Amino acid sequence: MAKLNIVLHEPEIPANTGNIGRTCVATGTRLHLIEPLGFSLSEKALKRAGMDYWKDLDVTTYLDYEDFLQKNPGAKIYYATTKAPQTYVDVNYEEDCYIMFGKESAGIPEDILVNHQDTCVRIPMIGDIRSLNLSNSVAIVLYEALRQNHFDHMNLAGHLRNYEWD
Repeated sequence: MAKLNIVLHEPEIPANTGNIGRTCVATGTRLHLIEPLGFSLSEKALKRAGMDYWKDLDVTTYLDYEDFLQKNPGAKIYYATTKAPQTYVDVNYEEDCYIMFGKESAGIPEDILVNHQDTCVRIPMIGDIRSLNLSNSVAIVLYEALRQNHFDHMNLAGHLRNYEWD
């Protein structure tokens, strides 16, 4: 069974993290938060965005990037950044890989990115747009990874309440 991992490096906005947490619960994805966080995990905005799903979230926090690496040895990590030379659809996501996103104001630090060029990915955009919203970016890349893993363990068909599909 595919068990993907989303990593947020120093997230700053609780509503984004809450939305990402909800997406992780809906997809069976683990969430990893690298401190410092720009908010408290008990904040109302975080819980509101994650709604009643936050209690079901598989989430781990780390003191810093080094702590994350130490506790996840050998992890295959993809780094989502606007600075990447390839797009998020140009790589093959393993069923237990980690996809890291940086903080809203600055992204992943370049001293981390420079050593991982082959696993840096970007979402294409036009013009001088700085970036997409963090929670939207996570959803885009995560669903591509899930698609590549055939949406393993996910519901693939919906059902009407009062009617039958032909």
